[in-house]
Amino acid sequence: MGLSDALQDEAIQAKLVMDCTQLIDEQVAAKGGPSGWVLKATYGVVKGIGPTYIPGAVERLLPEVLTALDPLWQEGLQAGDPVEHLIQNRVRTADSLLGVTDAKIQGTHNGLVKTSYNKLRQSVKGDVEAAVPGLAKLIGAHVPVAP
Repeated sequence: MGLSDALQDEAIQAKLVMDCTQLIDEQVAAKGGPSGWVLKATYGVVKGIGPTYIPGAVERLLPEVLTALDPLWQEGLQAGDPVEHLIQNRVRTADSLLGVTDAKIQGTHNGLVKTSYNKLRQSVKGDVEAAVPGLAKLIGAHVPVAP
């Protein structure tokens, strides 16, 4: 059973979308300094598209994100703790996450979103790595771990 199979349960999917959206909001709000201002401004522009844009984007990305993370999750299951494995391998985890968003952004027709993403892409890898523990714990809290 793959990690993304958990999304077949609508309740799990809804909770993951809500919690991931909250995690993103918290990560952006916690960012300080000049790069934080840029990130907050850009995030505000994207959120300004509409109140459901971020949750909708999370919902659309979640199946691909979980599919991309599944090999690491499976390694973690073999090692005994998939959540801790994602955390310990946060660089690989972040690369997997950014690979999904990079592919998605190339296909978007929304010029504002594409431009905003491309401006921030070079600087966000560290931010994504910093978010990995929170994301790993969210996944672990919502996705049943098969024996």
